[in-house]
Amino acid sequence: MNDKKPVDASEKSKALAAALAQIEKQFGKGSVMRMEDGLVVEEIAVVSTGSLGLDVALGVGGLPRGRVIEIYGPESSGKTTLTLQAIAEMQKLGGTCAFVDAEHALDVGYAQKLGVNLSELLISQPDTGEQALEITDALVRSGGVDLIVIDSVAALTPRAEIEGDMGDSLPGLQARLMSQALRKLTGSINRTNTTVIFINQIRMKIGVMFGSPETTTGGNALKFYASVRLDIRRTGSIKAGDEVIGSETKVKVVKNKVAPPFKEARFDILYGEGTSREGEIIDLGSDHKIIEKSGAWYSYNGERIGQGKDNARNFLKERPELAREIENKVRAVLGVPELGLLKGEKPAKPAKPAKAGKVADSVDTESSDAAESDA
Repeated sequence: MNDKKPVDASEKSKALAAALAQIEKQFGKGSVMRMEDGLVVEEIAVVSTGSLGLDVALGVGGLPRGRVIEIYGPESSGKTTLTLQAIAEMQKLGGTCAFVDAEHALDVGYAQKLGVNLSELLISQPDTGEQALEITDALVRSGGVDLIVIDSVAALTPRAEIEGDMGDSLPGLQARLMSQALRKLTGSINRTNTTVIFINQIRMKIGVMFGSPETTTGGNALKFYASVRLDIRRTGSIKAGDEVIGSETKVKVVKNKVAPPFKEARFDILYGEGTSREGEIIDLGSDHKIIEKSGAWYSYNGERIGQGKDNARNFLKERPELAREIENKVRAVLGVPELGLLKGEKPAKPAKPAKAGKVADSVDTESSDAAESDA
């Protein structure tokens, strides 16, 4: 026999209101909210990767802010290059960036060539994995840093391993360290809108008969906590005669919590320059008829910008405002958010329509000036 009495809807709503009031009093305003309040559902802020094709593949126009990102791949595939470009893009928007160099291998000269402002970049070279993650946690909690790169997860060596002997077996130590750190970091990362990028390396699993034997270091925690995971691979070489001047690169969006995953982007990384962004703008612009191509000539708005792709690329490189204008048009066509305002740049104000009387006065003035000059 069921003795439960049906609960009145008004009583349920009163009980819910009382519970929400208690939660708000105990944990602060906004601890629990309705989706329609507009505080939960909002447009995702992003920072560009420095590659237009990859920004499009990510679906939201770049790497999402306030999230954990993992970039992994084989050696010399372009992982650090991609993160340094993201730092340069964030600095262009006026953001503060930090680079936690656990590998102790950052090439500051190369970073400068990619557009990184070293005078505004925070760099740390920690001794242990715990120290690296504590520094990251302190920077995130401060709310004053917009982008943090940890290079790399494989180099986050636990203190016990450093202080122990060379042959000591310490299974699962790094995985536990990463799991604990990510549990602690995730809430702060979202609250302060800080983007944290972990660079990771690939290892081979022993005895795998079916499927890929590849895995990443640091256990499974990062795979779960990351909103975006990028698999970057070098697919070929770019040559000028017999000299290798760059790498053909493919990036696959393996995981994406902010847009549909499994999209791919292919682009060139030129040694000493990074991603050929202007080349991508020309390719995607001509594919979507924003840039006209007639024979070997490329034109924009009826004006020629170069004969051959290299000349057109150099033309846009010398005119960053024009390149940015074309890129934003490409992004609009592909349904991807446009680039944010640069540091110190003000949004364009709509032109005010001129009043009829003032126009007439200006015309009269010009005509009288012209008459005086004729005289």
